[in-house]
Amino acid sequence: MDNSASPTRLTPPVGGFQEIGGRRVFAHKVGSGGPAVVFLPGAGAVGLDYFGVQQRVSEFTTAVVYDRGGTGYSDPLRPPRTAAAVATELREVLRAQDIAAPYVLAPHSLGACYAHRFAQLYPEDVAGLVWLDGLHRDWDEFVPPALRLDAVERMSPDVARLQQMRPALHEMRRELLADYPEHVRQPLIDAHDGDDWIRAGIAERGMVADLAAELRAGPDIPDVPLVALTVVGVAPGQEALTSREMRDGRTRMDAAMVNAVSRGEQRVLSDTLHHRLCFDRPDAVVQAVRDVLTWVANP
Repeated sequence: MDNSASPTRLTPPVGGFQEIGGRRVFAHKVGSGGPAVVFLPGAGAVGLDYFGVQQRVSEFTTAVVYDRGGTGYSDPLRPPRTAAAVATELREVLRAQDIAAPYVLAPHSLGACYAHRFAQLYPEDVAGLVWLDGLHRDWDEFVPPALRLDAVERMSPDVARLQQMRPALHEMRRELLADYPEHVRQPLIDAHDGDDWIRAGIAERGMVADLAAELRAGPDIPDVPLVALTVVGVAPGQEALTSREMRDGRTRMDAAMVNAVSRGEQRVLSDTLHHRLCFDRPDAVVQAVRDVLTWVANP
């Protein structure tokens, strides 16, 4: 792996780069054994945001975090990107890193769209799934019209709004990353404050409806062991009706997914929020990973 940094890109505090198609994709692998667990970030997040749970998982198997092309420390790409392009890139990274398939994919939020596409294209490479409050292609079937994907895209904050929110977001990250080692924590906070990462997150949030449509043209997730962590915590300031409708829809959505596989379990978490899941409840994430690995080993 190439650990040097492009003159126009930030230097990651850990990990390095894998060249894929003339571009460099950031990846960080720790631990040993298999199946390897691969974390897929949500929109606006990067691989090292999952560093805490990665370290815990690395105590009992190989754990991988990475940045999709065009996000985080990886080389820039002009959006939009299809889910197939992202899934193919991930497979190439894992193969180039000599990380043996099949994998347990652990996608968070938007990362679930890419995990689903990976499973559609390469079902033989997927041993199990840990669904971290992931976005589902059938979202629109479970939520009220005002909360459907095209509406969510329109409601997403633009650059100007995120610039206004930057001080609050900075403080939030300082708190979320408080337990990370300083050599990882501070560079990660600083990088999140930069315009490039902010714009990448906006671009990805603007693609959710298209990604869902792409996934609907393919099969369901494969029949592999699955734990879905469904977050139903309510953020301060949310309207009660919207919160209740969103909670009910997401709960039914994940339940339908879990019920479609032979060995699956939904775990509803009310003591955290969507973006805080891996920080507030790393114990739940790690236990879900352990359980899926156990089910994979004992079919």
